[in-house]
Amino acid sequence: MRAVHTPWLPGHRLGRMSSPSWPVLPALVAVLLVALFATSGCAVWRIGQARELAQRSEPLQHAPADATLRLLIVGDSTGVGTGASDPRRSLAGLLAQAYPRLHIDNRASDGATFAKVIGQLEATTARYDLVLVQAGGNDVIRLRSLDDVRADIDRVTALARARGARALLMPAGNVGNAPFFFAPVSWLMTSRARTMHGFVREAAARHEAVYVNLFKDRADDPFAQRP
Repeated sequence: MRAVHTPWLPGHRLGRMSSPSWPVLPALVAVLLVALFATSGCAVWRIGQARELAQRSEPLQHAPADATLRLLIVGDSTGVGTGASDPRRSLAGLLAQAYPRLHIDNRASDGATFAKVIGQLEATTARYDLVLVQAGGNDVIRLRSLDDVRADIDRVTALARARGARALLMPAGNVGNAPFFFAPVSWLMTSRARTMHGFVREAAARHEAVYVNLFKDRADDPFAQRP
C-alpha cells in the first residue's frame, strides 16, 4: 500500500508510484490531487444544498477516438462533480482537459455509499489503467454500521483492483469539520471519519492500492478555517 498525504504544495512528493508499464501515472495523480482540491474538497460543506445541486449535476464522460489511457471513476458526488459550475470544471472535466487522450468512464452518482459503489464497479467488466474511488462522506453522515462500511470498503477495493491496473482510493475528508455540525455531533462525525479512513488504509494495504489521505484535523483544514 502507498499512502499519499496532501499538503497541497505543487512540488509535493507523491510517493513511489511509477511503473514501467505506465510512466505517466505520477503526473496524472498530481493532476488528480490539484483538481480534487479545486473542485470537490469542499463538497461536504454543500450537503445542505445537496438536492438542488444533484438536480443540476451530471458525471462527465470523455471518449476520444485516439485514447491511450483508460480511467474509471466511481463514487459519490465528489466523483460526479456536484457543485461545479460546469461539468468541464469537475474533476473529470479538468482531467479531460489536462489529458485529451484519456478515456474517462464516470459511474459516480450523488449520494452513493460504499455499498452503492460496489454496484458501480460490478456493472462493468472492462479493464482500465486506473480506477479512482471517491466515497465515504455518505457512509459517515448516515451513521451506517461501521462493520458494514468496513466490509464494503474491502469489497470496493478488491473490485477496483480487479478492474484496473492501478486503484486510487480518495475517501472524503473530515466530515466533522463542516460548519453546520456542532459539538457533540461534530465530534461524532470526526470520529467516524477517522475510523473510515482507517478502514480504507487497511484495505489499500491488503489489496495493493494507493490511498490518498484527505483527513485533516480542524486546525489544519483550510476549508474549516475559511468555510
